Amino acid sequence: MPKTTLPTPVRYALQVLAYSLFALTLAYFSTSPPYRLRGDGDALIKLSFSHSAQLVQACRERSEAELAKLAPNMRTKMDCPRQRADVVVELDMDDKPLYRISTPPTGLRQDGAATVYRRLAIPAGQHRFRARLADGPDHSFNHVRELDLHLAPGEVLIVDFLTGEGGFVFSRG
Repeated sequence: MPKTTLPTPVRYALQVLAYSLFALTLAYFSTSPPYRLRGDGDALIKLSFSHSAQLVQACRERSEAELAKLAPNMRTKMDCPRQRADVVVELDMDDKPLYRISTPPTGLRQDGAATVYRRLAIPAGQHRFRARLADGPDHSFNHVRELDLHLAPGEVLIVDFLTGEGGFVFSRG
């Protein structure tokens, strides 16, 4: 039985039709349905920072008997443990808890910085924020910042912690 093949112009026309249908399908799904990052009346809070907490124990001076027991290359007068305390963060909005976390320090000896990152969608409008951070072994909140802000729909509020600038920094991004 002889093979039947389509004439060359018909094959080209079918290829153009198939590629066009594929391109139209791709174009449609690249724009529809529309993607929404957040709701129409929502704003976004990004709580993001790294912070090295205080040491769990203070340095102490070794006695002469303790120094004698150590190898000669290890005989330092001061004994300073490296472990740091957990960082406790609380973020309140309108006097209601929005986010709470206790983050341990990183590192093999727990001597690194604790890292916090959280995205929170909130309703836009006027809000009162309070951010608190405890970074000592007693877990008392030694860094507190409160402020009133109006957030527009779609606006992003970035909450950072910078020790050199006095603690919490709120900025619009």
